[in-house]
Amino acid sequence: MSDSRDSDVNGEGKTGLIDKKISRRDLLRMAGVGGAGLLLGASGVGGLFAAKERSEAKSASKAALAGDDQIVSFYGEHQAGIVTPPQDFIVFAAFDLTAGSLDEVRKLFQAWTKASAAMASGEMLGTANDNLNLPPSDTGEAEGLSPSRTTITFGVGASFFDSRFGLSAKRPAALSELPAFGGDELRMEWSGGDIGVQVNANDMQIAFHAIRNLARIARGKAVLRWTQEGFQRTSGADPTGATPRNLMGFRDGTGNPDVTDAAEMKKVVWAAGSDGTPWMDQGSYMVVRRIRMRIEVWDRSTLGDQEATFGRHRNSGAPLGSSQEFDAIDLAKQDEKGKPVIPMNAHVRLAHGDGSVKILRRSFSYSSGMDHKTGQLDAGLLFICFNRDSRKQFIPMQQKLGQSDLLNEYIVHTGSALFACFPGVREGGYIGESLF
Repeated sequence: MSDSRDSDVNGEGKTGLIDKKISRRDLLRMAGVGGAGLLLGASGVGGLFAAKERSEAKSASKAALAGDDQIVSFYGEHQAGIVTPPQDFIVFAAFDLTAGSLDEVRKLFQAWTKASAAMASGEMLGTANDNLNLPPSDTGEAEGLSPSRTTITFGVGASFFDSRFGLSAKRPAALSELPAFGGDELRMEWSGGDIGVQVNANDMQIAFHAIRNLARIARGKAVLRWTQEGFQRTSGADPTGATPRNLMGFRDGTGNPDVTDAAEMKKVVWAAGSDGTPWMDQGSYMVVRRIRMRIEVWDRSTLGDQEATFGRHRNSGAPLGSSQEFDAIDLAKQDEKGKPVIPMNAHVRLAHGDGSVKILRRSFSYSSGMDHKTGQLDAGLLFICFNRDSRKQFIPMQQKLGQSDLLNEYIVHTGSALFACFPGVREGGYIGESLF
Protein backbone atom coordinates (compact mmCIF):
# COMPACT_ATOMS: atom_id res chain seq x y z
CA MET A 1 0.00 0.00 0.00
CA SER A 2 1.40 3.44 -0.91
CA ASP A 3 2.46 6.03 1.67
CA SER A 4 -0.42 8.28 0.65
CA ARG A 5 -2.91 5.54 1.56
CA ASP A 6 -1.14 4.85 4.83
CA SER A 7 -1.50 8.48 5.80
CA ASP A 8 -5.01 9.01 4.52
CA VAL A 9 -7.56 6.20 4.97
CA ASN A 10 -10.96 7.25 3.56
CA GLY A 11 -9.91 10.88 3.76
CA GLU A 12 -8.78 10.75 7.39
CA GLY A 13 -5.10 10.95 8.27
CA LYS A 14 -3.33 9.08 11.04
CA THR A 15 -3.79 12.09 13.31
CA GLY A 16 -7.53 11.78 13.02
CA LEU A 17 -7.40 8.13 14.11
CA ILE A 18 -5.25 9.02 17.11
CA ASP A 19 -7.70 11.77 18.06
CA LYS A 20 -10.51 9.22 18.10
CA LYS A 21 -8.58 7.05 20.54
CA ILE A 22 -7.76 10.02 22.78
CA SER A 23 -11.36 11.18 22.76
CA ARG A 24 -12.49 7.70 23.72
CA ARG A 25 -10.00 7.54 26.62
CA ASP A 26 -11.03 11.01 27.75
CA LEU A 27 -14.67 9.96 27.72
CA LEU A 28 -13.92 6.86 29.73
CA ARG A 29 -11.86 8.90 32.15
CA MET A 30 -14.75 11.34 32.61
CA ALA A 31 -17.10 8.43 33.20
CA GLY A 32 -14.75 7.00 35.85
CA VAL A 33 -12.00 4.36 35.84
CA GLY A 34 -13.87 1.96 38.08
CA GLY A 35 -16.34 -0.77 37.20
CA ALA A 36 -18.99 1.68 35.98
CA GLY A 37 -16.57 3.31 33.57
CA LEU A 38 -15.40 -0.06 32.19
CA LEU A 39 -18.98 -1.16 31.67
CA LEU A 40 -19.65 2.04 29.77
CA GLY A 41 -16.63 1.38 27.56
CA ALA A 42 -17.81 -2.15 26.82
CA SER A 43 -21.45 -1.60 26.12
CA GLY A 44 -22.13 2.12 25.94
CA VAL A 45 -20.46 4.97 24.09
CA GLY A 46 -17.18 3.02 23.90
CA GLY A 47 -19.04 0.29 22.01
CA LEU A 48 -20.23 2.89 19.53
CA PHE A 49 -16.65 4.01 18.93
CA ALA A 50 -15.58 0.38 18.43
CA ALA A 51 -18.40 -0.23 15.97
CA LYS A 52 -17.48 2.90 14.04
CA GLU A 53 -13.82 1.93 13.93
CA ARG A 54 -14.74 -1.56 12.69
CA SER A 55 -16.90 -0.04 9.97
CA GLU A 56 -14.11 2.33 8.93
CA ALA A 57 -11.60 -0.51 8.91
CA LYS A 58 -13.93 -2.62 6.75
CA SER A 59 -14.34 0.26 4.29
CA ALA A 60 -10.59 0.82 4.16
CA SER A 61 -10.01 -2.90 3.63
CA LYS A 62 -12.55 -3.00 0.80
CA ALA A 63 -10.90 0.01 -0.84
CA ALA A 64 -7.51 -1.68 -0.59
CA LEU A 65 -8.83 -4.93 -2.09
CA ALA A 66 -10.20 -3.03 -5.07
CA GLY A 67 -6.99 -1.02 -5.53
CA ASP A 68 -5.67 -0.22 -8.99
CA ASP A 69 -2.98 -2.88 -8.67
CA GLN A 70 -5.71 -5.54 -8.30
CA ILE A 71 -7.69 -4.58 -11.40
CA VAL A 72 -6.87 -5.31 -15.03
CA SER A 73 -9.41 -3.50 -17.18
CA PHE A 74 -11.51 -5.67 -19.45
CA TYR A 75 -11.55 -2.86 -22.01
CA GLY A 76 -8.77 -1.84 -24.37
CA GLU A 77 -7.30 -2.14 -27.85
CA HIS A 78 -6.36 -5.76 -27.15
CA GLN A 79 -8.00 -8.33 -24.94
CA ALA A 80 -6.45 -8.66 -21.50
CA GLY A 81 -4.87 -12.01 -20.63
CA ILE A 82 -2.57 -12.15 -23.66
CA VAL A 83 0.40 -9.89 -22.93
CA THR A 84 -0.78 -9.34 -19.34
CA PRO A 85 1.83 -10.68 -16.88
CA PRO A 86 0.64 -14.22 -16.08
CA GLN A 87 -1.43 -14.58 -12.92
CA ASP A 88 -1.17 -17.48 -10.48
CA PHE A 89 -4.15 -19.55 -11.69
CA ILE A 90 -6.16 -20.40 -14.76
CA VAL A 91 -9.55 -21.93 -15.46
CA PHE A 92 -9.94 -22.64 -19.15
CA ALA A 93 -13.31 -23.55 -20.63
CA ALA A 94 -14.49 -24.52 -24.09
CA PHE A 95 -18.17 -24.03 -24.95
CA ASP A 96 -20.40 -25.45 -27.67
CA LEU A 97 -23.22 -23.26 -28.93
CA THR A 98 -26.81 -24.41 -28.71
CA ALA A 99 -28.29 -21.07 -29.82
CA GLY A 100 -30.66 -21.18 -32.74
CA SER A 101 -29.76 -17.86 -34.36
CA LEU A 102 -26.94 -15.37 -34.81
CA ASP A 103 -28.96 -12.82 -32.85
CA GLU A 104 -28.94 -15.14 -29.83
CA VAL A 105 -25.17 -15.56 -30.15
CA ARG A 106 -24.76 -11.79 -30.33
CA LYS A 107 -26.86 -11.33 -27.20
CA LEU A 108 -24.74 -13.95 -25.42
CA PHE A 109 -21.55 -12.06 -26.15
CA GLN A 110 -23.17 -8.81 -25.07
CA ALA A 111 -24.17 -10.36 -21.75
CA TRP A 112 -20.74 -11.94 -21.32
CA THR A 113 -19.08 -8.58 -21.95
CA LYS A 114 -21.10 -6.85 -19.25
CA ALA A 115 -20.46 -9.65 -16.76
CA SER A 116 -16.76 -9.93 -17.58
CA ALA A 117 -16.15 -6.22 -17.13
CA ALA A 118 -17.88 -6.36 -13.75
CA MET A 119 -15.99 -9.44 -12.56
CA ALA A 120 -12.65 -7.98 -13.67
CA SER A 121 -13.46 -5.01 -11.43
CA GLY A 122 -14.48 -7.19 -8.50
CA GLU A 123 -18.15 -6.23 -8.70
CA MET A 124 -21.16 -8.43 -8.00
CA LEU A 125 -23.28 -9.38 -11.00
CA GLY A 126 -26.80 -8.04 -11.35
CA THR A 127 -29.18 -6.55 -8.80
CA ALA A 128 -31.02 -9.63 -7.52
CA ASN A 129 -28.56 -10.49 -4.76
CA ASP A 130 -30.73 -9.31 -1.86
CA ASN A 131 -34.18 -10.32 -3.09
CA LEU A 132 -35.46 -13.31 -1.16
CA ASN A 133 -37.97 -14.12 -3.88
CA LEU A 134 -35.44 -14.51 -6.72
CA PRO A 135 -32.35 -16.64 -7.31
CA PRO A 136 -29.26 -14.46 -6.76
CA SER A 137 -27.86 -13.01 -9.98
CA ASP A 138 -24.31 -13.72 -8.76
CA THR A 139 -23.23 -17.10 -7.40
CA GLY A 140 -21.62 -15.28 -4.49
CA GLU A 141 -18.37 -17.14 -3.81
CA ALA A 142 -16.25 -14.11 -4.80
CA GLU A 143 -18.21 -11.54 -2.78
CA GLY A 144 -15.91 -9.41 -0.66
CA LEU A 145 -12.78 -10.75 -2.35
CA SER A 146 -10.15 -8.79 -4.23
CA PRO A 147 -10.46 -8.66 -8.04
CA SER A 148 -7.06 -10.45 -7.96
CA ARG A 149 -6.07 -9.20 -11.42
CA THR A 150 -8.77 -11.22 -13.12
CA THR A 151 -8.62 -11.34 -16.91
CA ILE A 152 -11.15 -13.03 -19.21
CA THR A 153 -10.09 -13.74 -22.79
CA PHE A 154 -12.50 -14.94 -25.49
CA GLY A 155 -11.86 -16.75 -28.75
CA VAL A 156 -13.83 -18.74 -31.32
CA GLY A 157 -12.91 -22.05 -32.94
CA ALA A 158 -13.23 -23.21 -36.54
CA SER A 159 -16.55 -24.94 -35.74
CA PHE A 160 -18.03 -21.55 -34.85
CA PHE A 161 -18.03 -20.78 -38.59
CA ASP A 162 -19.97 -23.79 -39.81
CA SER A 163 -23.34 -23.39 -41.54
CA ARG A 164 -25.41 -22.62 -38.42
CA PHE A 165 -25.09 -18.85 -38.23
CA GLY A 166 -24.18 -17.75 -41.77
CA LEU A 167 -20.60 -16.84 -40.82
CA SER A 168 -18.72 -19.32 -43.00
CA ALA A 169 -17.34 -16.62 -45.29
CA LYS A 170 -15.86 -14.78 -42.32
CA ARG A 171 -13.73 -17.64 -41.04
CA PRO A 172 -10.07 -16.60 -41.09
CA ALA A 173 -7.81 -18.71 -43.29
CA ALA A 174 -5.47 -18.91 -40.28
CA LEU A 175 -8.23 -20.59 -38.24
CA SER A 176 -8.25 -24.19 -39.34
CA GLU A 177 -8.16 -27.45 -37.49
CA LEU A 178 -4.66 -28.21 -36.23
CA PRO A 179 -3.00 -31.10 -38.09
CA ALA A 180 -2.02 -34.33 -36.35
CA PHE A 181 1.37 -34.10 -34.66
CA GLY A 182 3.73 -36.79 -33.48
CA GLY A 183 3.00 -37.60 -29.85
CA ASP A 184 -0.73 -36.91 -30.19
CA GLU A 185 -3.16 -39.18 -28.38
CA LEU A 186 -6.01 -36.71 -28.46
CA ARG A 187 -9.27 -37.28 -26.65
CA MET A 188 -12.47 -35.53 -27.62
CA GLU A 189 -13.24 -34.58 -24.03
CA TRP A 190 -10.18 -32.32 -24.02
CA SER A 191 -10.34 -30.94 -27.56
CA GLY A 192 -12.12 -28.43 -29.76
CA GLY A 193 -15.01 -26.12 -28.98
CA ASP A 194 -17.01 -23.37 -30.64
CA ILE A 195 -15.79 -20.85 -28.07
CA GLY A 196 -12.72 -20.82 -25.82
CA VAL A 197 -12.55 -18.75 -22.64
CA GLN A 198 -9.35 -18.28 -20.67
CA VAL A 199 -9.84 -16.92 -17.14
CA ASN A 200 -6.78 -15.97 -15.13
CA ALA A 201 -6.62 -14.61 -11.59
CA ASN A 202 -4.36 -14.61 -8.56
CA ASP A 203 -6.99 -16.62 -6.69
CA MET A 204 -8.48 -19.91 -7.89
CA GLN A 205 -11.87 -19.33 -6.28
CA ILE A 206 -12.20 -16.05 -8.16
CA ALA A 207 -11.20 -17.64 -11.46
CA PHE A 208 -13.70 -20.47 -10.93
CA HIS A 209 -16.37 -17.92 -10.03
CA ALA A 210 -15.91 -16.25 -13.43
CA ILE A 211 -16.29 -19.45 -15.47
CA ARG A 212 -19.23 -20.58 -13.34
CA ASN A 213 -21.10 -17.34 -13.94
CA LEU A 214 -20.32 -17.27 -17.66
CA ALA A 215 -21.69 -20.81 -17.95
CA ARG A 216 -24.76 -19.75 -16.00
CA ILE A 217 -25.35 -16.74 -18.25
CA ALA A 218 -24.97 -18.97 -21.32
CA ARG A 219 -27.78 -21.29 -20.27
CA GLY A 220 -29.99 -21.98 -23.29
CA LYS A 221 -27.39 -20.58 -25.72
CA ALA A 222 -24.19 -22.54 -25.00
CA VAL A 223 -23.01 -25.47 -22.91
CA LEU A 224 -19.63 -26.38 -21.47
CA ARG A 225 -17.65 -28.80 -23.63
CA TRP A 226 -14.57 -29.18 -21.40
CA THR A 227 -12.69 -27.33 -18.69
CA GLN A 228 -9.22 -27.47 -17.20
CA GLU A 229 -7.84 -25.75 -14.12
CA GLY A 230 -4.18 -24.88 -13.82
CA PHE A 231 -1.64 -23.19 -11.60
CA GLN A 232 1.89 -21.96 -11.27
CA ARG A 233 3.88 -20.90 -8.22
CA THR A 234 2.13 -17.96 -6.61
CA SER A 235 3.56 -14.48 -6.39
CA GLY A 236 3.61 -14.94 -2.63
CA ALA A 237 5.78 -18.05 -2.92
CA ASP A 238 8.17 -16.30 -5.33
CA PRO A 239 8.14 -12.52 -4.81
CA THR A 240 11.05 -12.19 -7.28
CA GLY A 241 8.78 -13.14 -10.17
CA ALA A 242 11.28 -15.60 -11.64
CA THR A 243 10.32 -17.73 -14.62
CA PRO A 244 7.97 -20.40 -13.25
CA ARG A 245 8.92 -24.08 -13.28
CA ASN A 246 6.81 -26.83 -14.78
CA LEU A 247 6.10 -30.14 -13.04
CA MET A 248 9.32 -31.57 -14.47
CA GLY A 249 11.23 -29.02 -12.43
CA PHE A 250 12.45 -26.91 -15.37
CA ARG A 251 11.73 -23.26 -16.05
CA ASP A 252 8.95 -22.75 -18.58
CA GLY A 253 8.80 -19.66 -20.78
CA THR A 254 12.41 -18.42 -20.66
CA GLY A 255 12.54 -17.87 -24.42
CA ASN A 256 9.41 -15.70 -24.62
CA PRO A 257 9.59 -12.48 -26.65
CA ASP A 258 9.50 -9.16 -24.77
CA VAL A 259 5.83 -8.23 -24.31
CA THR A 260 6.81 -4.60 -23.69
CA ASP A 261 8.28 -4.34 -27.19
CA ALA A 262 5.34 -3.12 -29.28
CA ALA A 263 7.08 -3.80 -32.60
CA GLU A 264 7.89 -7.36 -31.54
CA MET A 265 4.31 -7.97 -30.41
CA LYS A 266 3.00 -6.78 -33.78
CA LYS A 267 5.29 -9.27 -35.44
CA VAL A 268 4.71 -12.23 -33.13
CA VAL A 269 1.30 -11.87 -31.46
CA TRP A 270 -1.14 -9.37 -32.94
CA ALA A 271 -3.06 -10.18 -36.11
CA ALA A 272 -3.54 -7.37 -38.61
CA GLY A 273 -6.45 -6.58 -40.89
CA SER A 274 -3.99 -6.77 -43.78
CA ASP A 275 -3.52 -10.47 -43.00
CA GLY A 276 -6.81 -11.06 -44.79
CA THR A 277 -9.40 -10.93 -42.00
CA PRO A 278 -10.36 -7.32 -41.14
CA TRP A 279 -12.43 -8.26 -38.06
CA MET A 280 -9.34 -9.91 -36.49
CA ASP A 281 -7.26 -6.71 -36.57
CA GLN A 282 -5.47 -6.47 -33.18
CA GLY A 283 -6.66 -9.92 -32.17
CA SER A 284 -4.52 -13.05 -31.86
CA TYR A 285 -4.64 -16.82 -32.34
CA MET A 286 -4.59 -18.95 -29.20
CA VAL A 287 -3.35 -22.54 -29.24
CA VAL A 288 -4.36 -24.74 -26.30
CA ARG A 289 -2.73 -28.14 -25.77
CA ARG A 290 -3.30 -30.41 -22.79
CA ILE A 291 0.00 -32.25 -22.33
CA ARG A 292 0.12 -35.08 -19.85
CA MET A 293 3.52 -35.77 -18.34
CA ARG A 294 4.67 -39.29 -17.54
CA ILE A 295 5.70 -38.12 -14.11
CA GLU A 296 6.65 -41.51 -12.73
CA VAL A 297 9.02 -42.27 -15.65
CA TRP A 298 10.55 -38.80 -15.50
CA ASP A 299 11.20 -39.09 -11.79
CA ARG A 300 13.35 -42.19 -12.39
CA SER A 301 15.53 -40.42 -14.98
CA THR A 302 18.99 -39.13 -14.09
CA LEU A 303 19.61 -35.41 -13.85
CA GLY A 304 21.97 -35.69 -16.81
CA ASP A 305 19.27 -37.26 -18.96
CA GLN A 306 16.75 -34.65 -17.87
CA GLU A 307 19.05 -31.75 -18.73
CA ALA A 308 19.97 -33.32 -22.09
CA THR A 309 16.25 -33.72 -22.85
CA PHE A 310 15.49 -30.05 -22.31
CA GLY A 311 18.89 -28.68 -23.37
CA ARG A 312 19.01 -26.56 -20.22
CA HIS A 313 20.43 -26.79 -16.74
CA ARG A 314 17.65 -27.55 -14.30
CA ASN A 315 18.89 -25.36 -11.46
CA SER A 316 19.69 -22.13 -13.32
CA GLY A 317 17.56 -22.55 -16.44
CA ALA A 318 20.61 -21.65 -18.52
CA PRO A 319 21.18 -23.34 -21.90
CA LEU A 320 23.66 -26.19 -21.63
CA GLY A 321 27.16 -24.76 -21.83
CA SER A 322 26.06 -21.43 -20.31
CA SER A 323 25.58 -20.18 -16.77
CA GLN A 324 22.68 -17.71 -16.84
CA GLU A 325 19.03 -18.36 -17.69
CA PHE A 326 18.80 -15.71 -20.40
CA ASP A 327 22.16 -16.36 -22.04
CA ALA A 328 21.92 -16.71 -25.81
CA ILE A 329 21.41 -20.28 -27.02
CA ASP A 330 24.63 -21.36 -28.75
CA LEU A 331 23.62 -24.29 -30.95
CA ALA A 332 27.08 -24.53 -32.53
CA LYS A 333 28.97 -25.02 -29.28
CA GLN A 334 30.75 -28.39 -28.95
CA ASP A 335 32.32 -30.27 -26.07
CA GLU A 336 35.91 -31.55 -25.94
CA LYS A 337 34.89 -34.61 -27.99
CA GLY A 338 33.37 -32.52 -30.76
CA LYS A 339 29.78 -33.32 -29.85
CA PRO A 340 27.10 -30.60 -29.65
CA VAL A 341 26.77 -29.35 -26.08
CA ILE A 342 23.04 -29.06 -26.68
CA PRO A 343 21.93 -32.44 -28.14
CA MET A 344 20.53 -32.39 -31.65
CA ASN A 345 17.10 -33.57 -30.46
CA ALA A 346 16.97 -31.48 -27.28
CA HIS A 347 13.71 -29.62 -26.78
CA VAL A 348 15.29 -26.16 -26.71
CA ARG A 349 17.24 -26.74 -29.95
CA LEU A 350 14.18 -27.83 -31.91
CA ALA A 351 11.89 -25.16 -30.43
CA HIS A 352 14.45 -22.38 -31.00
CA GLY A 353 15.51 -23.37 -34.51
CA ASP A 354 17.22 -20.41 -36.14
CA GLY A 355 15.43 -18.00 -33.81
CA SER A 356 13.20 -16.53 -36.50
CA VAL A 357 9.98 -18.31 -35.50
CA LYS A 358 8.55 -17.19 -32.17
CA ILE A 359 5.39 -17.63 -30.13
CA LEU A 360 4.24 -16.16 -26.82
CA ARG A 361 3.84 -18.94 -24.27
CA ARG A 362 1.39 -18.51 -21.40
CA SER A 363 1.27 -22.02 -19.94
CA PHE A 364 0.22 -23.43 -16.58
CA SER A 365 0.73 -26.73 -14.79
CA TYR A 366 -2.29 -28.89 -14.06
CA SER A 367 -3.10 -31.80 -11.78
CA SER A 368 -6.35 -33.71 -12.25
CA GLY A 369 -5.78 -36.29 -9.55
CA MET A 370 -5.07 -39.94 -10.29
CA ASP A 371 -5.74 -41.89 -13.45
CA HIS A 372 -7.65 -44.82 -11.98
CA LYS A 373 -6.93 -46.98 -15.03
CA THR A 374 -3.16 -46.80 -14.53
CA GLY A 375 -2.81 -45.75 -10.90
CA GLN A 376 -0.59 -42.88 -12.02
CA LEU A 377 -0.92 -39.13 -11.67
CA ASP A 378 -2.88 -37.30 -14.33
CA ALA A 379 -0.72 -34.19 -14.30
CA GLY A 380 1.16 -32.09 -16.78
CA LEU A 381 1.09 -28.83 -18.68
CA LEU A 382 -1.84 -26.81 -20.00
CA PHE A 383 0.18 -25.34 -22.86
CA ILE A 384 -1.20 -22.07 -24.17
CA CYS A 385 0.45 -19.83 -26.70
CA PHE A 386 -0.53 -16.79 -28.72
CA ASN A 387 0.70 -16.05 -32.23
CA ARG A 388 -0.16 -13.92 -35.21
CA ASP A 389 -0.58 -16.88 -37.57
CA SER A 390 -0.33 -20.46 -36.32
CA ARG A 391 0.35 -21.75 -39.84
CA LYS A 392 3.65 -19.88 -39.86
CA GLN A 393 4.53 -20.11 -36.17
CA PHE A 394 3.11 -22.79 -33.89
CA ILE A 395 2.37 -25.48 -36.47
CA PRO A 396 5.85 -25.73 -38.08
CA MET A 397 7.44 -25.53 -34.63
CA GLN A 398 5.27 -28.32 -33.25
CA GLN A 399 5.80 -30.47 -36.33
CA LYS A 400 9.54 -30.47 -35.65
CA LEU A 401 9.01 -31.19 -31.98
CA GLY A 402 6.55 -33.98 -32.70
CA GLN A 403 9.00 -35.74 -34.99
CA SER A 404 12.15 -35.93 -32.87
CA ASP A 405 11.94 -34.08 -29.55
CA LEU A 406 13.62 -36.08 -26.76
CA LEU A 407 10.83 -34.84 -24.51
CA ASN A 408 8.32 -37.03 -26.37
CA GLU A 409 9.49 -39.99 -24.32
CA TYR A 410 7.97 -38.37 -21.25
CA ILE A 411 4.85 -36.58 -22.53
CA VAL A 412 1.66 -37.25 -24.48
CA HIS A 413 -0.69 -34.63 -25.97
CA THR A 414 -4.23 -35.49 -24.87
CA GLY A 415 -6.10 -32.29 -25.81
CA SER A 416 -5.91 -29.70 -28.57
CA ALA A 417 -7.75 -26.59 -29.73
CA LEU A 418 -7.17 -23.43 -31.72
CA PHE A 419 -9.16 -20.24 -31.22
CA ALA A 420 -9.25 -16.85 -32.94
CA CYS A 421 -9.19 -14.34 -30.08
CA PHE A 422 -11.12 -11.18 -30.82
CA PRO A 423 -9.54 -7.75 -30.70
CA GLY A 424 -10.24 -5.73 -27.58
CA VAL A 425 -13.50 -3.97 -26.88
CA ARG A 426 -14.27 -0.36 -26.04
CA GLU A 427 -16.60 0.65 -23.22
CA GLY A 428 -20.14 0.60 -24.57
CA GLY A 429 -19.28 -2.08 -27.10
CA TYR A 430 -19.13 -5.84 -26.73
CA ILE A 431 -16.66 -8.62 -27.35
CA GLY A 432 -16.84 -9.95 -30.91
CA GLU A 433 -18.54 -6.81 -32.20
CA SER A 434 -16.07 -6.55 -35.10
CA LEU A 435 -17.23 -9.99 -36.32
CA PHE A 436 -20.98 -9.63 -35.79
